[in-house]
Amino acid sequence: MLSLALLTLKARKGGFVGTFVALLLGAAVLSACGILLESGIRAGSSAERYAAADVVVTGRQEVELTFKDLDGSTVKESQPLPERVPLRASSADRITGVEGAKAVITDVGAPVRLVTDGGQPVPGHHGAGVEAHNWSSLGLGDFRLTTGHAPRAAGEIVLDTELAAQADVRPGDDIRLMTTSVPRTFQVAGLVALKDGGAPRRSVAFLADATLRRSVPEASVQAFGVLAAPGASPHRLADAVQSALHDDTLAVHTGEGRGRAEFLDVTVSGSNLVVLAAAIGGNVLLVAVFVLYATTSLSIRHRRREIALLRAIGTTPGQIRRMVAAEAAATGLLAGVVGCPAGLLLVYWLRDRFAGHGIVPSDFDLALSPLPFLAAVLVTVLTALVAVLSAAHRATRIRPTEALGEAAVETPGLGRGRRITGGVLLVLSAGIFVTGLAQDADFFALVGLANSLVLVLVVAVAVLGPLVSRTAVRLLAPLLNRTGVTGYLAAANTRANVARLAGAITPLVLAVSFSSTVVFAQTTGLRESADQLRAGLVADHVLTAPSGVSPELAEKARGMKQVASATGLVRSKVVAMGRMLGAQESVSLSAQGVDPRALGSALDLRPREGNMKALSRDTVAISTTTASWLGLGVGDTARFHLGDGTPLRAEVVAVYERGFGFTDVTMDHDLLLAHTTGKVDESVLVRSAPSAPDLTGALSHLAAAYPGTVLRDGLAVDDQLAEQRANAWVNYLVVGVIIAYTAITVVNTLAMSTAARRREFALLRLSGTARGQVVGMMRRESVIVIAAGVGIGTLLSAFPLVLVSLAVSGTPIPAVPGLGYLAIAGATAALAAAGTMLPTRMLLRIRPVEAIGARE
Repeated sequence: MLSLALLTLKARKGGFVGTFVALLLGAAVLSACGILLESGIRAGSSAERYAAADVVVTGRQEVELTFKDLDGSTVKESQPLPERVPLRASSADRITGVEGAKAVITDVGAPVRLVTDGGQPVPGHHGAGVEAHNWSSLGLGDFRLTTGHAPRAAGEIVLDTELAAQADVRPGDDIRLMTTSVPRTFQVAGLVALKDGGAPRRSVAFLADATLRRSVPEASVQAFGVLAAPGASPHRLADAVQSALHDDTLAVHTGEGRGRAEFLDVTVSGSNLVVLAAAIGGNVLLVAVFVLYATTSLSIRHRRREIALLRAIGTTPGQIRRMVAAEAAATGLLAGVVGCPAGLLLVYWLRDRFAGHGIVPSDFDLALSPLPFLAAVLVTVLTALVAVLSAAHRATRIRPTEALGEAAVETPGLGRGRRITGGVLLVLSAGIFVTGLAQDADFFALVGLANSLVLVLVVAVAVLGPLVSRTAVRLLAPLLNRTGVTGYLAAANTRANVARLAGAITPLVLAVSFSSTVVFAQTTGLRESADQLRAGLVADHVLTAPSGVSPELAEKARGMKQVASATGLVRSKVVAMGRMLGAQESVSLSAQGVDPRALGSALDLRPREGNMKALSRDTVAISTTTASWLGLGVGDTARFHLGDGTPLRAEVVAVYERGFGFTDVTMDHDLLLAHTTGKVDESVLVRSAPSAPDLTGALSHLAAAYPGTVLRDGLAVDDQLAEQRANAWVNYLVVGVIIAYTAITVVNTLAMSTAARRREFALLRLSGTARGQVVGMMRRESVIVIAAGVGIGTLLSAFPLVLVSLAVSGTPIPAVPGLGYLAIAGATAALAAAGTMLPTRMLLRIRPVEAIGARE
């Protein structure tokens, strides 16, 4: 069978090109997703400040929640924590006595901002900001003093050499350091550099231990570095430290883990990357199976005479299945091997795009190993086998006496099994739609439900393809009949070959419905978010800065006579236990901290029930979608883990409607601020008093005391929606893959269908039909295919989009940009037209007498 399969591949190279290209694209995307997945799991960077420590102890940067699954089993889920988990200084005493520990060094630090004497902020390396640490922690790392001396006096500071070059300072010069207050002047005492001479990944400044505690009061213990005694094994020392601490909230790191402990941004982005890679890979695999099934089904249909002849001469169904399986395995293996190098190029392109949208740091390193490539090849081969065996199932069950007769004509109608399956799928679709209408869930839950709905609807259309095609022909054929003889021929052809028509329509339905659902769900969400932001911001002025705003600014602005109300706005995330479609799961929610006195005057979240001004350190307000997701209402007790892992039990005092534009959870400003890493506000919202004289000048003067702070008339909507736009871009990427697959399927399907009609074209021309009439006939057939595919795809996408629009805006009308829809429909139509008309024109170049006698 293998030799026969290889001979078939050689003889039918054209028929396998589409399958090969689809598998190649799948292997490329899957290998890229595999690399991203492995990189996310192994995310890390080489340790710098902790390079000399044998063991590093930090807070555990994740929270683990336990809950019951639908089947009653206990499930544990972890969610990453975006804020650095602080440590208790007393924990060092429990490590000091551990056997094998030579010394324990405490690392104390906090994010800071440096400003030149000219008032210009100094950005850190890669734009990641600057961290200040205690001088005694220098012994934990790979830094060495290159110039000057250690910080001894209270006003001295040591910078890394690259940071000093960027600020254009050297030992003896002054530089200003700013944390949560106005800048203080320090003299540069010395410079440090990595021992290998390279630039540090995160810019760093060192202060004397006592100076750091006084000048940077928000600095906290970030880690304990343990130096091993001579001859002690780091791994055994780590085990001993773990036993001595006996605390699940702490994490012990050795080896590469020290880099993950040092660079929190890499760890958090790695967790996000795992989720993204799994989502993209899953969507690609799903679409690949669907597309390959359509492609191989068409290929098997065109080989009916060949299979019929094999069955008639005694070939068993098992032998035919082994033959097509061998063909698929050979094609899949070759496509997988060729596609993996393309996946390597793709993954670097994806990494750069992710970095550009802030999903990963700009210097995020990819983990490369053979595993993703082997997995991609294996999945590609298995996908090809599943698709071809499913498509060949019916062809191999035909009895030998019926085989040739079955191949001679296209089977009319639908089998009983397909009718039942299609009916069940339609009922299931209706059930999903009704469930979505009744499900008062959040946007992301309903997007998942919408994606499931469109998938079931597309599969239903594929199963009921001939019936759908026949209906489309009945509606469109009368119009074609009015366009002359070519229209009559086109209508007659489509009536007689509904199965062939269904094979051409289905991929168009897939492209339009999937793409429209994904793209317009995002545009609907972004529209509502922008509308809520503009309506909810009542403040007249906004103070903001790239690295954050000092909390002092809100206090000083509030004390001005011209100001009616002012609040700092701090953002973070919280972790909670949610419920989606009856199943519990851990969820990460956006959170903001505001001064309750400014709610309604500077910020209007449109409360639906409760009292927003009752916010305190023991109470919270939640959005309507969050209330539904968590199953909470006014008076209930909410259980959260704050961004640094601190558990919080708080009473829900209000439910508000504008969570989509702002955040899921709103709490007291000082409470949330205390549990962030930087201890700074994102912005300050100011509402002027009636007839306030020269407030703009007063606020500008206030902002000048905090370099980098700028005064605006309102929040920058694009900046506020940056995270949502990044998520939207990921979904657009999925749409791009769907369109690419659809392009392959549409062109391959229509090209194969058209090429199989060369004898038909020859017969028409020999009977007197002009070449232009044949072209006109095919052009009109293309119109039926495009109109049916785009029309049905648009109709199928309407149902899930209604669910999304109801969820985010309360209206059933989604945001569908005209140009966006035209781009999707136009690209699909262009592919369909090209897949039909180009092969038609090529076939018409062959002389009819040669074409009618050509082999199949």
